[in-house]
Amino acid sequence: MAENRTFLGKGFTFPPAVDPVTGRFLMASEDEDIRQAIYLILMTGVGERPMEPDFGCDATDYVFDLPEARAKHAMEDSVYSALLRWEPRIDNISVEVQDRGANGTVYIGISYTVRSTNNPVNLVFPYYLDTGFGRWRQVE
Repeated sequence: MAENRTFLGKGFTFPPAVDPVTGRFLMASEDEDIRQAIYLILMTGVGERPMEPDFGCDATDYVFDLPEARAKHAMEDSVYSALLRWEPRIDNISVEVQDRGANGTVYIGISYTVRSTNNPVNLVFPYYLDTGFGRWRQVE
């Protein structure tokens, strides 16, 4: 019997995309919807949304102060607080910022558990100093 996981949610893909065949917006559901919501939270700076100015994360405020330990911890706290506030479908959040490498990239490792399924997930979000956030990847 197939498990019904619709309770995890469904929303527009991020970034928004259109199905070339049907002309309809592509949708993300379940765990993918949660991952994309986390990405959206990290990519949105606090104050960027006029109708919801508290939404987002201030992680980018600390990027240029790294590898200083104080900035690393402030960035981790910023990501943790934003996810705790804006993504209610996850629990047991853990954030680790890795110092930038020679290529000017900061890696933000995020571990969490999906509340409804108790499914553990690990993600890595790269932040490229020259262009901003890249595309996340899931770590097994």
